[in-house]
Amino acid sequence: MVHAALLTLAVLAAPAAEKAKPATNTKDPVCRMTVDAKAATATVRGQEYRVCSKYCATTLQKDPDKYLEKDGSVKAEKKK
Repeated sequence: MVHAALLTLAVLAAPAAEKAKPATNTKDPVCRMTVDAKAATATVRGQEYRVCSKYCATTLQKDPDKYLEKDGSVKAEKKK
């Protein structure tokens, strides 16, 4: 009984998970398709990114360095 009470206290005292920063990108990081504010999102390193499909979300999460700059910005949105 005491163990259950301690476990309950430990769970209640645990910090809440941080919310991801909202997405601001207008191009899918993977396929570079234009996405709008209603597009699905994928979370990488505490930042949400708008994506056009489940495939692009999975691809982005597997290899984020290929599609994102070190500062978290989307490579597809960089001026060339």
